[in-house]
Amino acid sequence: MNAKPIASLVALCALFFSAPAVYAADDVSEIVNFREYSDLLSSSGQPNAEQLSAVRDAGFERVVFLAFSDHEHSLQHEDRMVKELGMRYAHIPIDWDAPTKSDFDMFAGLMQRAPGSKTLVHCQVNFRASAFSFLYRVLYEDIPIAEAKEAMNTVWVPNAVWRQLIFDVLAENGVSPDCDSCLWE
Repeated sequence: MNAKPIASLVALCALFFSAPAVYAADDVSEIVNFREYSDLLSSSGQPNAEQLSAVRDAGFERVVFLAFSDHEHSLQHEDRMVKELGMRYAHIPIDWDAPTKSDFDMFAGLMQRAPGSKTLVHCQVNFRASAFSFLYRVLYEDIPIAEAKEAMNTVWVPNAVWRQLIFDVLAENGVSPDCDSCLWE
């Protein structure tokens, strides 16, 4: 039997059986409501353990979690998993029903400590994370409010509680929430 067809078959089988694993390891887009805003900032809902490996493999250096760790869908021991994967981890537990300007200030301060770090900001479904990403992009990255709002709207339109927080933080920083395409309700 000719060795060339066997070598080709072995190479084809190796490619076939290894390709899905490579694809899955690099596919952060499978995380609930994953949004990439720039080369350095993305937000999402709760990743699972395998997706945290994909986050690392995609070059993320830091994971910021913005919900309570006792939520039924939180990933138990996420902090340890992230650290074992070689990334930095930060947790800012934000009350869904009562987010504060202080919560955002803590988040912004954390982001400013390493502004060049590729960061995934997440919560349970990407509501908290997309709202804080919106504010951070507008206030610290000079992204036009209409552009940042459009990106947030792909996940959700903030409810009254979160809309008020956004308006308060923007007002505190001398920024109007108004723009031609900004519908807040």
